[in-house]
Amino acid sequence: MNDFEKDPQSKNSDVVDSIKGFTFSFLFFVLIFAIGVVISVIGS
Repeated sequence: MNDFEKDPQSKNSDVVDSIKGFTFSFLFFVLIFAIGVVISVIGS
């Protein structure tokens, strides 16, 4: 067995990390989209 599998650095679940990564990236793109919409509405 691999030594790294016996003593992992991170004990938490990969599912939780995946949900966090998806949520933060989704919120980032929503924020960019909202800024673009605000600039578009102000410009028209």
